[in-house]
Order: sequence, then structure tokens, then C-alpha cells
Amino acid sequence: MAKYKIAWMPGDGVGNDVMNASRMVLDKLGLDAEYIPADIGWEFWTSEGNALPDRTVEILKSTTCALFGAITSKPQDEAKLELAPHLQSKGLQYFSPIVKLRQLFNLHTNMRPCKSYPGNPLNYRGTASTNPSGHDVPIDQVIFRENTEGMYGGVEFFPLPESVYTALCANPKMKKWKDVGLENVAFSSRIVSTQGCTSICRQAFEFAKKFGRKRVTLIEKPNVLRETGGLMTRCFRKVAADYPGIRADEANIDAICMWMFKNPQDYDVLVAENMFGDIVSDLCAGLVGGLGFAPSANMGDKYAVFEPTHGSAPKYAGQYKVNPIAMLLTAKLMLDWLGEKDKAARLDKAIAAVIAEGKVQTYDMKGVPAGQAATTTQMAQAIAAKL
Repeated sequence: MAKYKIAWMPGDGVGNDVMNASRMVLDKLGLDAEYIPADIGWEFWTSEGNALPDRTVEILKSTTCALFGAITSKPQDEAKLELAPHLQSKGLQYFSPIVKLRQLFNLHTNMRPCKSYPGNPLNYRGTASTNPSGHDVPIDQVIFRENTEGMYGGVEFFPLPESVYTALCANPKMKKWKDVGLENVAFSSRIVSTQGCTSICRQAFEFAKKFGRKRVTLIEKPNVLRETGGLMTRCFRKVAADYPGIRADEANIDAICMWMFKNPQDYDVLVAENMFGDIVSDLCAGLVGGLGFAPSANMGDKYAVFEPTHGSAPKYAGQYKVNPIAMLLTAKLMLDWLGEKDKAARLDKAIAAVIAEGKVQTYDMKGVPAGQAATTTQMAQAIAAKL
């Protein structure tokens, strides 16, 4: 019997391409695992009205963790139009399956490392004023994103029900929405809890403590989002008091997008609520080469789902064109979580070696001559060879 049972979820678009690449590398590493196929994604929404079928949830309950490729999500109106004809009139509502997974399994912590690898032609170099040498700016940031609350909690309405409007009428600001007609009003909520805010902040500080990181920065907007941002800020400050050896500071989401661009090397561990964490992690990815180098881990107390940050890129599906490094770095996070530290270190070293050599580059890596870009498979083969 295999040591691990891993739910295998390619998902949509290029998910299958990058998952196949990761399997080549995991097999070369000799990971003692059984991979259990599980259905998820747009295909199952359109054909069954459920992008996360119940059978998949049951598979996940019986496995050690899950590895996930990519997902396609579309606005509600488009999602309904793409349903099979026999499902069109059933009043089905599309809900992102990865968001549902995070909430169903309480995967409260989303960790997104962004590290620059020497030799990557897309590494951040800044401007002549911020970096006169013109050399790569070394970046090694880790974003901790609260994964189940905030703007992605899924509590939304359109049109705005009278009952919801009435419940909110204690706030005099609500009157203006009544005046325009509730049938014209869409409503999204940003719900955070003391427990959720405290948990993600503590995860960030514990990580910093464990790995000798010197700074944890909160990303929020409490001057405008006074209640939700205020709660997050208070929780951050309270947790920070337990870690006197780690510098704790705060930045507004808009300001951090400027400061990280100007001085990315100044930041270390960053922590944010769901949407802000999503935004700033893509910014971080842009500093180290793009989404082709951006992994992520969705972790709970007992289960975890690992996925690259990039989307499904349907126009490239099946072409084996996209960069698999984000997926391979995601597999590295899975190995770390499983306690396979040696295999994780070997994989990271192999990825770094291939990038440093610069002989094998996918189409997204700057300066690749036309017609000479490596395929997804060729990049995976090069990394596997380094193992």
C-alpha cells in the first residue's frame, strides 16, 4: 500500500498539461503515492450543474491531500448560458469549486511563496533610480492570505432582497440604495471574524519565527474599510505582541502595490485578508517572472489542496506550451507539507539549476528565440534530469 493517497484534480484548460508534467517529476523523485483521479471544473458545471461533484468531495475525504491544476470560472450570467439544455431551467447557481473546497475543508491558510531564481530573465530589476546597478533584485517573499472569509466569502445578492435591505437599515447610508430601486442593486459582503483574522496573522508570524524571517507586514485598508479592516488590524497588532523579535508593520493595499514595485527586497512575510492577498500575490509573482513561477498551498488543520496561482488559459489547453514551473513549485510545497523535506529540497535545487543554466526556456521566459521555446514536457524533462 502506498504511503500517501493524493487526489489528482487536473481541472480545466492547461491543468492537465501541467499536472502531467508534475507527475513526471514526482515519479522521478520516487514519491510513494497513489494518485486518485477526481472530477472538478467547468466541464462538470456545464454537464451536471456542479463544478465540484459530491463524488469528488468523498474522494478528498479519503485522501492525504490533493494536487490541483487550474480552474475556469465565469460570471453568473455566462455560467448559466453554458449549462446543458436540460439544466437551464433548474435555477442553478455557479460557485467557484476551489472557493467551495476551501470553505468545505476549512483550508483557512493560503500560502503563496514568491522567490526569484538566479538566471531567470524575467526577474525584477527596477529602474535606474531604484536600482542603478541594473542587476537582479533578490526577492524572497511569502504571502499569507486568509482563505475562507472576506470578499470571497460568497455572500452576495442581485437584486438586493427587501429582507436584506431591511436588516441593514440601521445604517442610514443604506437609504440611497432604496432610492435607486433594490432591483438595480447588487450586494457583496466582506465578512471577517476575530478567529479568522487572528489565525492567519498567527500563521504568518509562526512561519517567520520558524524560518528566521525578520519582518511581517499586514496589508489592509482600515482608513476606509473601518470595521473589517479595523478588526484585522487590531488582531494583527495583538498577535504581533507575542513575537517581539519580529518587526511588524502595516501598509494599505494601494500603497503596498507601489512600495513592493519600488523596493520589493524590503519585504519578507506579508499577511492579508482573502481578496487583498489574492491581489498582492499576483503582484509578487510579476516581480519574479510571472504566474509561471507562482505556487500556492491551501492548508487547513488536517487537509491541504495544492494549486499553482495561474489560471486555466483555455486557449493553450492541450498544446503543452505553458510553463510548468509554478506547478512543480506547488508540488514542492506539497512535499514539504507531507514531511518529505529531502525530496522537496532536491526538487527546488533541480528547478533552480535549470533556470540558472538558461538552456531550456518556455515561451513566457524573456528572450526565447522564435520557434525555440521549450514545451511543458521538455521543461519537466529537464528538471527531472537534474534530480
